[in-house]
Amino acid sequence: MRRNGDVVLGDDWVAPNGTVEKELQASRARRGWIPLRRSPLTRKIITFNLIALNILVAGILYLNSSRDGLATQRATALVGEAELIADVFEAQLPVGAPVSFATGDGIDVGQTLSGLDLRSGVDVFVYDVSRNQVGAIRASEPQADDEEASPTLITDFLSAVWNGLTTMLRGEAIDPEQRFVKDIEKLVSVSLNGDTRVETGEAVDGSTVFSVSTPVWQNGDVVGAVALVSAAGEIDKLVRSERERVLQMFVIATIVSIGLSLVLASTISNPISDLADAAELGRDRDRGKANGGRVRIPDLTARPDEIGRLSGALRGMVNALYDRIDANEQFAADVAHEIKNPLASLRSAVGTMRVAKREDQREKLLNVIEHDVRRLDRLVSDISNASRLDSELVKEEQTEFNLLNMLDNLGQFLGEDARKRGIEFITDLPSDPIHVHGLEARLAQVFVNLITNAISFGQDGDAIRIWARQRETRVLVVVEDTGPGIPEEALGKIFKRFYSHRPESDFGNNSGLGLAISKQIVEAHGGVIWAENIRPTEADITSEPLGARFVVGLPL
Repeated sequence: MRRNGDVVLGDDWVAPNGTVEKELQASRARRGWIPLRRSPLTRKIITFNLIALNILVAGILYLNSSRDGLATQRATALVGEAELIADVFEAQLPVGAPVSFATGDGIDVGQTLSGLDLRSGVDVFVYDVSRNQVGAIRASEPQADDEEASPTLITDFLSAVWNGLTTMLRGEAIDPEQRFVKDIEKLVSVSLNGDTRVETGEAVDGSTVFSVSTPVWQNGDVVGAVALVSAAGEIDKLVRSERERVLQMFVIATIVSIGLSLVLASTISNPISDLADAAELGRDRDRGKANGGRVRIPDLTARPDEIGRLSGALRGMVNALYDRIDANEQFAADVAHEIKNPLASLRSAVGTMRVAKREDQREKLLNVIEHDVRRLDRLVSDISNASRLDSELVKEEQTEFNLLNMLDNLGQFLGEDARKRGIEFITDLPSDPIHVHGLEARLAQVFVNLITNAISFGQDGDAIRIWARQRETRVLVVVEDTGPGIPEEALGKIFKRFYSHRPESDFGNNSGLGLAISKQIVEAHGGVIWAENIRPTEADITSEPLGARFVVGLPL
């Protein structure tokens, strides 16, 4: 064995002048190792693998609950901070005295705000009951830690593309700063009514911010409101970092998936392409478009998969086809040889008649011509039947029938012929029916040939016996006689076409195709047929045979 690419070529992968192998090698070179351009199968494998991977990643990103969890935690923490700051203002308000955040009566808003120790990145706004901002403190931007400082190139690129598309589709955009102010004022209006409210907004740079507003109480009355705004993009950075890791794994998985898909496709499409190329070479040869040579299918039977099975099936089919072609050629040669013999006899008889003077000589020559004509007619009829046999065995539908009924009918019909010649005819058949699946007419032809052969070799006082026995998976039908038996040198030849071993007195009355046709019919039904001599003792093969025995085995 030797390897060529991914295909193991068998020892018989040799064509005249290497033509077939060279053509297949040229086809492989055109395909290349990565058959992406010429192989639709490869493209389909890669496409479906990438579709599945994209759906998986999209589902992970869509269903990822980390953003919602982070948002909830951040909003809860911001509400706590706002309420704590409101408590600080409430603790400084005088009891029973009027308070005005706008004029500073009862409380100094600026001093109170400056005394707060706020977390970095949080902005605080204070409003009076008229929704006027009376104080504010802008905290410094939060310091990015190592995790937040990690690059998010893929996420940033996709976000930029998405923002560009949304801007194009959205048309004229609203100033984020104006929208931010309006959102804060809306929250403050709710808080001045006595409620705490949390909302999500968008900063100038498009990042997510959380806004919280809570009322400031004095003796059961709302005297102001405290609003807190989280650092812009605080949640987005954490989410981007997490999505970046998912997308990085997606990129790596995509590269690995494409690589594995190419490897998988090459192990599938390349061998299939080799099989297809070999079949197309055979087709082109049949049409005269390619150089001659025997078509050989690559040997991939070592693969334990469907491609190995396909290769074995194609190789078997091609070998069977060539065997049939060889058999047809041999059959044609045998036919030509068999026809030449009676034609030569006819030519000689016709030539001799022209010079024959006596009437008895002419009568003898006419008998020879008549015999040869009958011989030719029988030979042509048998050849015609043999040539149609293959197609009939394939086309005709097999049915189930009772084998014993068929044998009994044949025994009654042919037994009369045997008895007229003084031959005893015995049938030994079981009482229970034996059903087989096949072509009843063709199997009947087999047993007619065997019985008529036994009758033709029998003499007055001989006997012919037909018996059948059923085994577990087979039925055996035996036709045996007490005739002269079969010469040892002929046992291996009697099933060959046109072979006949008969007395000279019977010369020309048989074409030699009967047993060959019988063997072909039996084997087409999955059975076996053989011949043997009946001897007084099996230990002594030199003893004179007591007759001949033909055995037919058919599957049940």
